[in-house]
Amino acid sequence: MKIFLFALMLLIGVVLSLHLSMNAQVGAIIKNPKVANAVFWVIGALTAVCVGLVSFEPEALSRTREVPWWLLTAGAIGALLVFGIAWTMPQIGAGAAFVLMIAGQVITGMLMSHYGLLGSPVQPVTLTKLAGVALLLAGVAVFVYSK
Repeated sequence: MKIFLFALMLLIGVVLSLHLSMNAQVGAIIKNPKVANAVFWVIGALTAVCVGLVSFEPEALSRTREVPWWLLTAGAIGALLVFGIAWTMPQIGAGAAFVLMIAGQVITGMLMSHYGLLGSPVQPVTLTKLAGVALLLAGVAVFVYSK
């Protein structure tokens, strides 16, 4: 079962890369990444509403009162994140953008797992993992600074 989940996350990474690159390209074509981001989020919101309506249950909406307010800021964070990517990627290139994002995600994920943040199973940082992060950062540097 885990192999399926690993494959799914790999596929999600591919789709995320395409999605973010598409958003950046729209921003470059219309010469306004803010408007491109807004258009993408409107389409995304409509899609999310449609998906939510498929499995709608009124109790789910009432349970949102139990959610800490700061967790609900994830939508705003996502919009700002995609805008930042759409603005930055055409300037530094998709390759550099993605290796830098992956490095940030790996480091953050390692720390979140170490402390069990946001429901992550606890997986302590080890010397092996730190060596992997060091190699990852070295690879990022080689990728970003190579001509």
